[in-house]
Amino acid sequence: MSSNIKLIPAFLTVGGWTLASRLLGFVRDVMIAAFLGTGPVAEAFLVAFSLPNMFRRFFAEGAFNMAFVPMFSRKLESGDDPKAFGEEALSALAAILIGITVLAQIFMPLLVYALASGFAGDERFDMTVHFARVTFPYLLFISLAALLSGVLNALGKFAVAAAAPVLLNMILIAAMAGAHLMGIDIGKTLVWSVSIAGLAQLTMIWFAASRAGMTLRPVRPHFSPELRRLAILAAPAAMAGGVVQINLLVGRQVASFFDGAIAWLSYADRLYQLPLGVVGIAIGVVLLPDLSRRLSAGDVTGSRHALNRGAEFTLLLSLPAAVALLAIPLTLVSVLFERGAFTAADSVATAWAVAVYGAGLPAFVLQKVLLPLYFAREDTRSPFKFALVSLVVNAVVAIGLTPWLGFLAPALGTTLAGWGMVWQLWYWSRAMGEAARMDARLRRSAPRIVVASLLMGAGLLLLSWLMREPLSQPGIRYGALALLVVAGMVLYGGAILALKAVTLGELRAAVRRG
Repeated sequence: MSSNIKLIPAFLTVGGWTLASRLLGFVRDVMIAAFLGTGPVAEAFLVAFSLPNMFRRFFAEGAFNMAFVPMFSRKLESGDDPKAFGEEALSALAAILIGITVLAQIFMPLLVYALASGFAGDERFDMTVHFARVTFPYLLFISLAALLSGVLNALGKFAVAAAAPVLLNMILIAAMAGAHLMGIDIGKTLVWSVSIAGLAQLTMIWFAASRAGMTLRPVRPHFSPELRRLAILAAPAAMAGGVVQINLLVGRQVASFFDGAIAWLSYADRLYQLPLGVVGIAIGVVLLPDLSRRLSAGDVTGSRHALNRGAEFTLLLSLPAAVALLAIPLTLVSVLFERGAFTAADSVATAWAVAVYGAGLPAFVLQKVLLPLYFAREDTRSPFKFALVSLVVNAVVAIGLTPWLGFLAPALGTTLAGWGMVWQLWYWSRAMGEAARMDARLRRSAPRIVVASLLMGAGLLLLSWLMREPLSQPGIRYGALALLVVAGMVLYGGAILALKAVTLGELRAAVRRG
């Protein structure tokens, strides 16, 4: 019961701030689309901004933090000088990142070529190199902020760390608005604001950690036994993280050979990431830690229940979102993005990408349900092998189908690789026994959730056709889209209850337990 008391407030806090961040990030991208469209400056910025973010996911939020947070938490509980360990880790990470940043400044043309070789020979290449040199220090600031966020989370302080991405988007939005009002170059202003935002995030989280009694200061880095242990634990996660980043690299490389494609895919990514981020946070913060704890304790019945409720929760939220992205992608993209430099042709191209990504949305979230089955057993090798197979699937589809599908091939590769990863995780989990089996309730609810989602999709198609006039008129189209979304939610909720995919009794029981 105590674990629930801790987890539910954490879910509400982190989930709420994540939703706010996603919405502001969406506003940010709408402004970029309006001011820069899908032209050279937009593509140069998107690639330059993705470079430090790619390294960030590898070093900070991926391998390093996955190993650091459990070690720091154990030291915190045992009183084994967690502050000293935190300072050692912070200093070692800072030293590594400073070295990487210096090397990146020197070899930036090679990095840009590796990321978007299709830019070579035109104005986008030199522009991207310049932009990336300006934005790359963001890696240092945001990675140290991620480590300090792990410290705060271990202390049970979730709000400030979860709110940090909101600050980033607020600064980028303010920078674009200010540049527009003052008549200065919006692209250059946006580029310089990235590292400024990273420094602001780091400062905010450092002060929060200090107020929580964990003031971490730089020390002289040395390879202590604790840091060696940290490196050993981080290695498998680093390899898996590297596979994920290679997948992204393959897609961006293919897209770079089509004018506007990087922007189309980036805007589509933002749209499907909104439901993915919120559902993923719910799974990661509330359901999956409970599953991992029960598996580690040998609670087979409890593990099976947690796994099945996690899968049910995932399907309940992700399937209708996926169907909506498949049913009305052009309506969503045109209303949300089509203005200024973002044309009707851009809307059509982006909508195709949204539909393809939408087909993979349930898979991307289901992975978060299945992966703890392996991690709880300290099996990190199997997910890494599965990730390698997914890498091959992604590369074959993204590269092999480009002559026929063009810029949509990378999106299809991402979706098929996601479903391939889910199939592998499920197939090999069958050897784990009763804890990994589907229970009667999930076998009953899953097909009904599918039917309810399809009924909602049909309703959205009909309503979007009936509302085509207001959805296309400036000024009222935003209200029309909001009405369409609310109607879809009502249709889905009604279908769920009518089909008894989830009963009112089950909902009441979930609320009482929550």
